[in-house]
Amino acid sequence: ARQQEPIAIKTIISSPLKLNIMGIIGKGILGGFSGKVGTVIGATWKGIDYMKSRPPARGNADASQKQLAQQAKFSLAMKFITTLSSLFQISYRNYAIGKTGTNSAFSYLLTEAIAGSYPDFSIDYSKMLMSRGQLPNASAPAATAAAGGDIVFTWTDNTGISSSKASDQAMLVIYCPALKTALYTTGSAMRNSGTDKLDAMIFAGHLVETYIGFISEDGKKIANSIYTGQHTVLS
Repeated sequence: ARQQEPIAIKTIISSPLKLNIMGIIGKGILGGFSGKVGTVIGATWKGIDYMKSRPPARGNADASQKQLAQQAKFSLAMKFITTLSSLFQISYRNYAIGKTGTNSAFSYLLTEAIAGSYPDFSIDYSKMLMSRGQLPNASAPAATAAAGGDIVFTWTDNTGISSSKASDQAMLVIYCPALKTALYTTGSAMRNSGTDKLDAMIFAGHLVETYIGFISEDGKKIANSIYTGQHTVLS
């Protein structure tokens, strides 16, 4: 069978979605739907099935508070996920069973990386996975901010550990919460190189969240990403 090659790209994507979204529907036994079913309303946006709650009945203060909290959580998650949707289509594809990689990333964020309580929800960036899979990540990954706007990533080559290979490619991600914008690769330096960098000058002076993952040369195996910290981009 023809092997699927990973696409090496460097791109910046902003978040375009402003929807009062309550949930994404995978294409499982129920599939997507449109219109009202019970207490939910189904619709589709750019091929993504989602659902949101119908307005609560008047006089039911408890139900209203719960729905507002859920709406806030879903909205926060969706705004972040759409910023990196092109990445997640690749980096979560091994978990996109009956749904898109973007939907899988949304589910993970919602259950594992939302912190706080209503109305003060926030994303715990240290707990978010930018990629998921069984491929081993590199050993001792780290990121540092260098002069000239570069974020330099380093790691220890662990070729030969489990299914890791020297030809595995690094997946680097930088996310700027203040600008709600991301810079990433879906395949750059090889595992045995031990280092790579991204030019993040567009984020100069801002704090950014950084991550590293790996993808096999044929694109079939992906590693869980590792959070490499928060850094201020230097000019």
